[in-house]
This record gives sequence, C-alpha cells and structure tokens, in this order.
Amino acid sequence: MRRPRPVLTLLLLATLVAAAVVIRLAVGRGTAENPGLTWGFEHLDLRTVRVLSGAIVGVCLAVAGVFLQSLLRNPLASPDIVGLASGSGFGVMVAAFIGYKMGLGLAATEAVGLGTSGAALAGSFAALVCVWVLSRRKGLLDPIALVLVGVAVSIVASAGTKLVQGLLPDQGASVGRKLLGAIREETPERELWWTGAVALVGVAVGVACGRAMDAAALGDDEARSVGVPVRALRIVLFLGSGVLTAASVVLAGPVGFVGLVCPHVVRMLAGPGHRVLVVGGALAGVVLVIGCDVLVRMIDVGTGQLPIGVLTSLVGGPVLIGLLRRERRGLG
Repeated sequence: MRRPRPVLTLLLLATLVAAAVVIRLAVGRGTAENPGLTWGFEHLDLRTVRVLSGAIVGVCLAVAGVFLQSLLRNPLASPDIVGLASGSGFGVMVAAFIGYKMGLGLAATEAVGLGTSGAALAGSFAALVCVWVLSRRKGLLDPIALVLVGVAVSIVASAGTKLVQGLLPDQGASVGRKLLGAIREETPERELWWTGAVALVGVAVGVACGRAMDAAALGDDEARSVGVPVRALRIVLFLGSGVLTAASVVLAGPVGFVGLVCPHVVRMLAGPGHRVLVVGGALAGVVLVIGCDVLVRMIDVGTGQLPIGVLTSLVGGPVLIGLLRRERRGLG
C-alpha cells in the first residue's frame, strides 16, 4: 500500500535530522596550534550544547513561522520578515541598558535571565502589533504591505538596537555579541531547559490547533461554521509566535529566514495541512539550523566564525524572492 506523502515527508525530515546531528557532533575546529577542521567525538559535551541550542532555535523559528502564516493568512510571514526577531533583539538591548543604568554593571546585564527574556518577549509582541495594525487595508491584511511594513519595523528596531548599544561602555560589544544571529559556544543550562520547554509546548499547541488552523485558512465565516473559536485561535497564534521568537532570540539572537523557508518547503512536499506543517516545519528547522552550524564550523574565514544568520539568509533570500514573484503573479 502506498504511504501518504505527509508520512514520507516526515520520515525523510527525521532522517535528515539524525544525519545533521551526527555530523555536527563529529565535526569541529582544532586547537590554536592546529586550527584546521577535525572529525571525531572528543568534545561531545560542548558540541551537544550547540546541537541542543541549534535544534531549539530551529524548532522555535519554524513553528513561529507556521503560526504567523496562519494568523496573517500569508505565506510571506515569518519572525524576521515581520520584525519580531529584530523587536526581540531591541528589547534585550534595552533591558541591558536599563540594568546598566541601575548600577548592575555589564557583567549582570549580559547574562540572559528572566529579565531580558521578558524584554525579548515584549519587543516581539510590540513589533507584531505594529505590523498587524499598519498592514491592514480596508480591514484586510495586504500581502505586499505586510512585507514592506515588516521590513520597516525591522530596520527601525535594528537602528534602535545600534543606538542603545552605542550608549553602553565599549559600544556594548559584549552584549551585542548575543544578537549576532549565532549559536553560542556556552549556553547556561537554565536557558536550554526553559527554551526547550517553550519549543516542545509550541509544537504541542500547533498540533492541537492544526485542524482549527486548517479551517481558519478558508476564512473566518467558514471556520466559525464548523465551530472554530476564531478569536481564541488568533490569541493563541499571536502569543505563541511571540514567545517562540523571543526564546530563539535569547539563545542565538536574530536568525533570519528559518521561519519562512521551513514551512514553505514542508508545504510544497506534504501539502497545506497544519499538523504536518508544524511537525515537519520543526524537523526542517532543526535540519536547517544545525546544517548551517556545521558549515559555520567548516568554513574558516580567518577572522572568527561566520554568524549562522548569514548562511540562513543565503538560503532564505532566494525563497523570499520566489514567493514575492508568485504573490505578484497571483495579484495580477
């Protein structure tokens, strides 16, 4: 009997996750005396932390992308394109600045704890509200306006981050490193626990709301006719996308295009069912982020490691251009 395409897609993605994890655990850089690429499992403890961080970031951003695309009924929506990631980064920098001005010192403000996590969450929600309000035309969300407003919000938030960073000692370089879009070498265990819990809860909520999101994609009236509480669903998707994006920013800073590429790839392979989109998108997010982290370790630029966000943007940029061209053809 022929297997359904969604099942094959999930099996393929799970296989790719396993392969990416094994490769990432095996690949690394050498010592200062021998800085070349090394293969082996000598430093599993350090590499395991990076694998866990990358997996959590990938899951959070991909599921947040599914939530936003369902909430806004727009395949172009993702945490970075609509400004959530930049808004979260701005919130983290503002929290660091306030902590410094309160006399806590940079050593305290650099530690990403509950205070800066809350600030990332607040920045994410603020950006989403701005995009939601400014992208509406005659009560409907305009796809092209969504992208334009999202880009504008991202630019403003990024400029605000740079401004606040410049007010900190040493131009806030040590705090700014947390917002480069890179997997950190060392991540506190507490951060891994709570962000991992957020990722798992996000996937569970997405699966539970899958049928409701399928109905909501047809329109509010159709969704209400089959008993979907549209207002409650929007609140869940709104809060979920903000929390997931904030969690990813706390771990790795803004990482671009994961929330756009992963749901789009799964949608092409397995169809528009949101339960499969959530689970498949989460798996694809793990593959993309950990895979890019492998390339980060393999590419020696001579001046340090590339931010992982550079590689995800190289993948996501062409995808965004393709989606925009398709939207323009559809509107034409």
